[in-house]
Parts: sequence; structure tokens; C-alpha cells
Amino acid sequence: MYVYLVAFVPLFYLVWIKCIYDRHRHTLRSSLKSTMNVSSERDTDGADVRALVVTAHPDDECMFFAPTIVRLVALNASVHLLCLSEGNYYNQGAQRREELLSSCATLGIPASRVTIIDHKKLPDDPKAEWSISLVSSAVLKHITAHSINMVLTFDGRGVSGHANHVAIYKAVRHLASTGELPKECVLLSLETVGLLRKYISFLDLPFSWLLPSHLCCVVGSKGYKQAKAAMLCHRTQLLWFRYLYITFSRYMFINTFQTIPQGPKNLKIY
Repeated sequence: MYVYLVAFVPLFYLVWIKCIYDRHRHTLRSSLKSTMNVSSERDTDGADVRALVVTAHPDDECMFFAPTIVRLVALNASVHLLCLSEGNYYNQGAQRREELLSSCATLGIPASRVTIIDHKKLPDDPKAEWSISLVSSAVLKHITAHSINMVLTFDGRGVSGHANHVAIYKAVRHLASTGELPKECVLLSLETVGLLRKYISFLDLPFSWLLPSHLCCVVGSKGYKQAKAAMLCHRTQLLWFRYLYITFSRYMFINTFQTIPQGPKNLKIY
């Protein structure tokens, strides 16, 4: 009896994951409508979404945001990427720029929608303190130029804790407090999860589904292969532990987002 129970529990868990994934495939459009406060009577689809993914370094887009990009592109959303540095920490900026463009093409973002900023005040350096006003100004400029109605970036813990990731979140939080954003623009932060959940791959799906979030994007085996191919474009970054990340990170399969509230906040500007 014990043997049957041991076999049944993992099987039940895997079936549960499959059911959640199948349901998510059919509910993402309605989830997007809810997140963007679109009336349920309005006929809308992914083509109404003009999304801007804001990252700090080349490879952030596939390491952390691949499931979201893949799903939005599949829904015919217009997805843009704003990368705030060339990733020049080891003087590989030119090569990493090309890797980023290849990765984005693999994920479905054309080069015409990719913007890479190379600014001396925004170095690829975990010890550097990025200017919040400079970053927020760059993000606002991009939102205005491309009529963006959805911004996706890191949360206050930056997924990996990198200071440059956290600086982007602070900048977007500041932008949310200024009243300068278009009324229809929604701001979303990628949820940082604990170490255990981070490295149990697709097995984290029930937790991501059950715990509260404003948007959840999940990919299956096809989407994972696309995310993996994008990661492999970043040849300069493929150290041994990257392969472990590709295999075990839930961010290769699942993204959950929380809304960044808009309105006046007392936020220190640097």
C-alpha cells in the first residue's frame, strides 16, 4: 500500500501541473484584460498590448522574462525591449550587444523594437548606484515614443538581488508617483521567489498558480526550448552554472507579476 501511495503522489502532482497549464493557456487573454482594466464587454486580444520589458543587462530578457515574452508574442502583442546597459563589466559590451539581438530574435522581438543604452552613469556594475531620475526618464521616453500600455520589469529584490535590477524597480516606482504616465499604462514587477521555488523548474507551477499575483505567464516544452535557445545565444555568459540555471530555474517556465501601484509616494530620488 505504501509503495502505491509513493507512486500516486508524484503522478497526481504531475497531472495537476498539466491541468493548470492547460487552463492557463485558455485564460491568459482574460487575465491580461483584467490586469489592464479592459472592460469585459470590449472585444480585445493580445494585439492591443504594447509591452515594454525593461532590463539591466543582455541576457536578463531570457534568464528572467522569457515565458512572458514568448506568450505575449504568441498572442500577437507588440513587445519592445529596453536594456539599460551593454553588459560591459568584462569589456565585452560589443559582443554582448550582438548576443542580445540574437536572443531577442529567437524570442520573437525584432531588432527594430530593441533599444540598448550605453551611458557612463549606467554601468554594468553591481556596486554602481544608478541614477533613479536618469533611468525613469529613459523609461518614460520609451513609453511615450511607442505608446506603451504595459511595462514589465524587476521587483524590489531584483530576482537575483543585483543592484542594477533593483535600481530599475526604484526608477519605475518613482515614475509611478509622478503622474506623467499615460492613464492606460500598467506597471508590473516580476516576482522574486525563494531559493527552493526558484530552482524546482516547472514543479513550482502549482505554487505560482495558487499564490496571489496579478499576471502569470507559463510556457510548455515548446516555449522552454525557445527560452533555452535564447539563453544559448549569450555565448559569453555560458559558464557551467548557467547550464544548471537553464535546467532548473522556474523563470525558464514561469513568470508571476505584481502590479506597481500608481500615485503619489514619498520616494527619495538619487
